[in-house]
Amino acid sequence: MKIKLLFPKGPLLGLLWLMTLLSFISNAQEKNRIIRGTVRGENNQPVAGATVMIKGSQAGTTTNQQGEFSINAPENATLVITALAYETGEIPVKNRIDISISLKQTEKSLGEVVVIGYGTQKKKDITGSVARVNLETMKNSPNTNLGQLLQGTVPGLNVGVSTFAGGTPPISVRGQVTLNGNTSVLIILDGIQYNGSLSSINPDDIASIDILKDASATAVYGAQAANGVILITSRKGHAGQKPRIAYSGSYASQRPSVNLRPLNRDEYLQRVTDAFWRQAYLAPDYTTPNPAFNLATKVDASMRDASGNLLPNDYDWWGNATNPGSIWENSLSISGGTDNVSYLLSGSMVDQKNFIINDIFKRNTLRANLEIKPVKFWKIGLVSSGSFVNQDGAEPTMSEIIRHSPLLVPFDSLGNLIPSPTNTVTFNPFRTYYVDDRERHQYYFANIYSDLDIPFIKGLNYRLNFGNNLTNNQHYFASKYDGGFTGRAYKDNSQYYDYTLDNILTYTKNFGKHDVSVTAVYGAVERKFERTYTEGTGFSRLNLSYNGIGSANTILTNPDKLRTTSDPYPFGWNETLNYQMGRLNYKYNDKYLITATLRRDGFSGFAENFKYALFPSVGLGWVLSAEPFMQKISMVDLLKLRATYGSIGNQTGRYSSLAKVQTNAAYVFGDGGGTAFGQQVVSLPNPNLKWERTKGLNLGVDFGLLNNHLSGTLEYYNNNTYDLLYSVTLPSVTGFSSIQTNLGQIQNTGFEASLTYQIVNHKDFKWSATYNFWTNKNKIIQLTGVKDATGKEQDLVADNLFINKSIGAIYNYQAGPIYQLNETPMPGFVTGSLSVVDQNKDGDITPADRVFIGTTAPKYKMSIFNTVSYKGITLSFLLNTIQGGKDGYLGNNTRLFFRDDNGIRDNDLSAVDYWSPRTPNAKYPRIIDGSHSKVEPPMYQSRSFVRLQDLSLAYNLPAKILAKIKAQAVNVFVSGKNLVTWTNWEGWDPEALNANGAVQGLILDGRPVMRSLSVGVHITY
Repeated sequence: MKIKLLFPKGPLLGLLWLMTLLSFISNAQEKNRIIRGTVRGENNQPVAGATVMIKGSQAGTTTNQQGEFSINAPENATLVITALAYETGEIPVKNRIDISISLKQTEKSLGEVVVIGYGTQKKKDITGSVARVNLETMKNSPNTNLGQLLQGTVPGLNVGVSTFAGGTPPISVRGQVTLNGNTSVLIILDGIQYNGSLSSINPDDIASIDILKDASATAVYGAQAANGVILITSRKGHAGQKPRIAYSGSYASQRPSVNLRPLNRDEYLQRVTDAFWRQAYLAPDYTTPNPAFNLATKVDASMRDASGNLLPNDYDWWGNATNPGSIWENSLSISGGTDNVSYLLSGSMVDQKNFIINDIFKRNTLRANLEIKPVKFWKIGLVSSGSFVNQDGAEPTMSEIIRHSPLLVPFDSLGNLIPSPTNTVTFNPFRTYYVDDRERHQYYFANIYSDLDIPFIKGLNYRLNFGNNLTNNQHYFASKYDGGFTGRAYKDNSQYYDYTLDNILTYTKNFGKHDVSVTAVYGAVERKFERTYTEGTGFSRLNLSYNGIGSANTILTNPDKLRTTSDPYPFGWNETLNYQMGRLNYKYNDKYLITATLRRDGFSGFAENFKYALFPSVGLGWVLSAEPFMQKISMVDLLKLRATYGSIGNQTGRYSSLAKVQTNAAYVFGDGGGTAFGQQVVSLPNPNLKWERTKGLNLGVDFGLLNNHLSGTLEYYNNNTYDLLYSVTLPSVTGFSSIQTNLGQIQNTGFEASLTYQIVNHKDFKWSATYNFWTNKNKIIQLTGVKDATGKEQDLVADNLFINKSIGAIYNYQAGPIYQLNETPMPGFVTGSLSVVDQNKDGDITPADRVFIGTTAPKYKMSIFNTVSYKGITLSFLLNTIQGGKDGYLGNNTRLFFRDDNGIRDNDLSAVDYWSPRTPNAKYPRIIDGSHSKVEPPMYQSRSFVRLQDLSLAYNLPAKILAKIKAQAVNVFVSGKNLVTWTNWEGWDPEALNANGAVQGLILDGRPVMRSLSVGVHITY
């Protein structure tokens, strides 16, 4: 066969043919290259999930969480970048291998997709109160616990501080809505309820955190969500993403944010001298030293030598029980994907040594997130993680560290520990340190899911989630100083497991101006706990430590002493939940929004007659800026009004509706007979115990102004909780102390504001600021319903609960000035003690003189986050504050001293400004005559503070350097946490609470909040 080449005829056609041929040859010879780049928004923040396509081609990729991408493209290609809530951007390659582009936000600035529970939704279509945490604010901060990331980031989200290594801070949403019900925030991790510790989650693995606050938003989780919901989504690989390797590493040094310490030798001896001021100083002013006073005779005998002289020691108990803290963190991940498979594998190591010796936290985590697409319409995946926590070692007893006199030492001349340096029941504080202590926790999480787009029904999706949480705890302990110094050892093993099975059916349909989305959920949860405990006391020797319990004189297995009123079944329990949920989202013409939700919950802990309850909610939205009459107002880019109303529940504790039985010593048969154990009912059943309900109204405004340079949200809410779960005290004649029942009503109201302003937005220089403000006020509307003779409902004074007052109301005696030498104290009081205001002027102090002093609740909370960037340098800082106003956010900071045997022996904090004749203007009283005052009034102080919580300075290496080292991005940073706190509060940190939830003022068992300085690097290949 012959091939005939046809050439165009004529000079013009010949020229066109030649140009086409040359173009073909040129394109054929053109070589592709790897192009790396970064996509950022107007605030210089990375844009994750942006699509990067080669113009005129189907080839493309997506950006990672740092806004980075890599793509194989020709030299003369043009890249097209699209992202939700941003205008499409185009940029020519022009022989470059490193590209950076900034996208402009669209007029609909609320186009961001957020997690709403059992699905996602564009923020502009949401009617409820949902907020996303800006993780960039804490990216470089030394946070070993995910909870520490959340402080001050979202209005209405209240996050405290933790004083333990790796500790989880207290977290709440929008105030207290219960008295005795569940107060925990619901944590949803990758769609599954997470009951493990937040300390087990690697913050570097987190892609997003969304907060559900109002009844409409939380209604999808029903009774689980009475205290708000935190939705955590972990990072995943993306389809079409080239393999990406990322490393993050940092080192932080830590020291206390307040400089508290015990008295040294000279200060301690002065304190004892002042305790005996009538003998140590001469009348009449008691400021001139008495030469006949012998201080050595006043201290404890253990602080004198054989000749009766003071011991020469000045031992630093505090210094030897503490050391500078540190945090080492390392994280490594690899992620990527093809059209059918995406993956993320990560591992991390954390080693934190806190200020107090043996307060350590070591965590190793592994994560594997995989998703496979066997066919076009079906995805199956695994989201899994394992966390292994080591908290070996026991601390010295810090309250005793402060109490022990510097004249005493912990060791004898041979280096042996002195059990009790004072020769009393006050033990050596290092007795709890020199022990064999093994404490390990393993957390396993996995969600196996199947996501199916029904092929023959467009828009219908079925998802099956099977989530699992498993926690193993081991605490092994041995000490020769325990068990009355005969030795004690124990092994404590426990295991918690739960599973969640969710069937989620979603149907979406768009027709004309109508958008409809319907979600139906049927699910079940089962939780199980089991524990074994074995203890031995009385050892001839403990050379086998806790592995030699069998050689103990006395062995106890699962002893009754571990049972408590709050947990009478500490060795095993199980509980089940069952729920159904239906949700309708409807949108008309991109302007009018409706969300309706109905949830049905069942819980085994409730009474037979009230196992199930229904919780409905509805939300309405109006995108006012989409109306034609608003288009004329050029300064308004977006204006949306929202209103929701709904009902959510709260759970009671397991078995609380049933009569509980405990085994106790019951009888002794005959003289000298052994004790027989028996079972007895310790609580009354309540067959009518029902669900606590919170009904809430939420009004919100979302807006974007001035080309979205100013955007934000304003919200007002009013929540009322009914049928409060409460343990009512019973008369002792009944034989029972209390019964769990439903009573009363609590009201919570509040206002929240979040504003973001792009102050400067030039090419090289950018400055943005976010301002958050929120306030909450609660009030008890009703309690028992029992009224007195005047028809007024009675308060529960013993429980500090008062009608029409805050839950945190303070009803007590009002402290007056300290009684001075030239004053005559009221009967029952002594010189140097605090006076009490005689409110009714009857010349006596009685309970009738108690008044409402204020409240422990704050007036408002506020945070300001600023980010300033110039080329590759970024400076960011977060200011966080809690303010109590005139009489709010008060804490009891009473300091009393009694001149008794223990009072003289004990040391104290150097910061205490106590009264004596030589210091008459001191702030704190001193009861120095060996007798107590009739009434010891509390001294309440404001806990208000302003804190420079986070400060970070980061530098992104320029493209030229990255090209040489073939990296996508390298970011080096220095940062600080809790750098400065401005407050009038005296003592430990004003925000810190102890294990019982009490504030830490000038107390001996307080713990410091740590100030951290860190350096680190983020590297991406």
